[in-house]
Amino acid sequence: MRSAIVGALLGATLAIPAVAQETGDPVAGESEFRKCRACHMIQDASGTDIVKGGATGPNLWNIIGTPIAEEEGYRYGDGLLAAKAANPDLVWTEEEMIAYVTDPTVWVREKSGDDSARSKMTFKLNRNQADLAAYLTTVSPDAPAE
Repeated sequence: MRSAIVGALLGATLAIPAVAQETGDPVAGESEFRKCRACHMIQDASGTDIVKGGATGPNLWNIIGTPIAEEEGYRYGDGLLAAKAANPDLVWTEEEMIAYVTDPTVWVREKSGDDSARSKMTFKLNRNQADLAAYLTTVSPDAPAE
């Protein structure tokens, strides 16, 4: 009986950090976004630059809560388009963004069902993914309240 209680407490203790990791810090995420600026900008609907950056990747203004591969005028890669075709109702949530920036090609393969699919985005964010996603939510006025 005692081992079962100790095991249950240990399991609950180990599970707490996993839950806590999913809640990001948007202030830390804004700093983390500096790594993204080489390819991405954040420019609001009026054309005002929130964060100046590159145009290799799509503008990330209002990304959270919008369907994947929807930035008008951006030419998405075949992998992301295949993921969209397989999941036409899929929207960017913080959870999806965390998974995507962790390994874009793995995410595209899982979502498209095609093991040979590739993402145009080769950068992988190895830490602070939840912070980045939380920051992107702050620049997504149409994001659903959580």
